[in-house]
Amino acid sequence: MTTRKTLILAQIFITFMMAFAMSGIMSMIALGPTLHWLSVWPKQFLIAWPIAFCLTLVVSRLGFTLAARLTRV
Repeated sequence: MTTRKTLILAQIFITFMMAFAMSGIMSMIALGPTLHWLSVWPKQFLIAWPIAFCLTLVVSRLGFTLAARLTRV
């Protein structure tokens, strides 16, 4: 059984990794692989991570509910 503490910690790790990757990828697509992109990416990540974490608090419940309904036998 997964505890609430484990779920929150998992959300912190998952949102960190996803925000890091997505902010890097999306800003590189917009700016190209330049020095300017490297200077912008950390700022984009610092904005994206708290937003991603807050959204997962809502979206993860919906995702688990939908998955449970779709996988009922």
